[in-house]
Amino acid sequence: LSLKYMRCVDMAAASCLLTEDQFLCSICLDVFTNPVAMPCGHNFCKTCITKNWDINFPLPVSFQRVDSRGSQQQQLEPQCARSEDISCDICAGTKLKAGKSCLVCLASDCKTHLEPHLTVTGLKKHQLINSVENLQGRICVNHDKPLDLFCKNDQLCVCMLCMVSEHRLHDVVPLKKECEEKKAELGKTEAEIQQMIQRRREKILEITDSVEFSNGNANRERAVGLQVFTALKEFVDRGLAELLHTIKEMQIPIETQATSLITELEREISDLMKRNYLHFLQSFTSLNTPPPTKDWTEVRVHPPTYEGTVVRAVAELEETLRKEMNKVFEEELKRVQHNAVDVTLEPDTANPWLTLPDDGKQVKFGDENKNLSDNPKRFSYYASVLGKQSFTSGRFYYEVQVKGKTKWDLGVVRESINRKGPITINPTAGYWTLSLRTNNEYKALSDPRVHLSLKSKPGKVGVFVDYEGGLVSFYDADAAALIYSFIGCPFTERLYPFFNPCNNDGGRNALPLIIYPFHNIRFTVMQLYIRLRKIPSLKKPHN
Repeated sequence: LSLKYMRCVDMAAASCLLTEDQFLCSICLDVFTNPVAMPCGHNFCKTCITKNWDINFPLPVSFQRVDSRGSQQQQLEPQCARSEDISCDICAGTKLKAGKSCLVCLASDCKTHLEPHLTVTGLKKHQLINSVENLQGRICVNHDKPLDLFCKNDQLCVCMLCMVSEHRLHDVVPLKKECEEKKAELGKTEAEIQQMIQRRREKILEITDSVEFSNGNANRERAVGLQVFTALKEFVDRGLAELLHTIKEMQIPIETQATSLITELEREISDLMKRNYLHFLQSFTSLNTPPPTKDWTEVRVHPPTYEGTVVRAVAELEETLRKEMNKVFEEELKRVQHNAVDVTLEPDTANPWLTLPDDGKQVKFGDENKNLSDNPKRFSYYASVLGKQSFTSGRFYYEVQVKGKTKWDLGVVRESINRKGPITINPTAGYWTLSLRTNNEYKALSDPRVHLSLKSKPGKVGVFVDYEGGLVSFYDADAAALIYSFIGCPFTERLYPFFNPCNNDGGRNALPLIIYPFHNIRFTVMQLYIRLRKIPSLKKPHN
């Protein structure tokens, strides 16, 4: 602090000396004697300028020489200040361009008026900078000193006297140093901004690519849908045409038979009505005997039986549609399987009665209740476990082998589900699941429950989720058939795969649920191997 104070005192002394130097002649370096002013604006002793007028004295280059006739000649062509330049504060009349600004004089000088600062001893001590506007803004309003320091604490430009007064305990650095640091910081910020801009441009490309990808998928789905429903419409139209043709063909023989019989009857009626009086007398004897006619008593027109015709046609159409729909489901299943993910089980969520091998790929009801820590993630009442992987966007698919089991629950759940005590399993509670119970009772656990009638018992169930689409679909993976779909699901939380192998049911349900490994996809999650401690406990869970 003392050194800074001494420097400040020295500068104050220099400032006082400079005030006296302004009255010194730049030739004799003494106080003006009978001073005279030159046209260029400089002042000299009359004696000094007279003695040295015509000798080779090193006068400033901008001084004007006056010949015997009193005419003036400039040694250097002046450069007039333009509108965008800083003009000289000393020039009278036409302003020349300023080259430097003096922080002591608070004035900007052209090359001519700058000469004293370059030659006069006292003026050489002034601080010169490149010409700038608003010199008053570069001077401390409290001390009339140049603002050549920067206070990091207050983030202010200060002068030397400020540094030893109100900023004496602050971190004060030279203005140039702070500028360099700020420029470096600005450069770093600029680089970060450029990186942010680049990331956003990349995000725009990513979004654009996503839209194009989505449009491509939409176009493909439109094409598939158009093809499928066009085919279905053709099947329906063809089935209707065949039905109408069949009915018409069945009607033709009846119409033909009826026409023939009617014609014959009309002929006999005509014969009977043609007998007149002459014919009557001539044929009286024969008239006692009726003319030979056909016995129409047993003649009947038997219309065809139409019952079942429409039913048979609809059944045939249904069978055709079923075959075509199976083709559609096969193609759809192939598409959703492209979203297959590697799912492993999370032991920390498993009910203590469950047994999980080290690979985390299967689960079954065990023989004992392990004494495990009852963490918030663990199911304490139902024999359930969650997958280790979670999803908050996109699509995913996985398959579970259920062959040989008589009871199970499968699906997805949201993260905030209740895992302690009895719970209601439905979408409102955060469960989108399918279940099997004894006697092949398949149900979608919606509200209310939906009982499902399946033609075959699935050996492998596929679970597909479209997070943004709000869709959860269950497939019979072996038969490539859709079992059930939850639609319009309001997904807002993280989703986890859900597994419930249920209890052993006296050994009838002892087989595990096995997560089917997809070897044809690239897995991005490493399998974690965790061993469960087998410690007996007390209570069996409910199903």
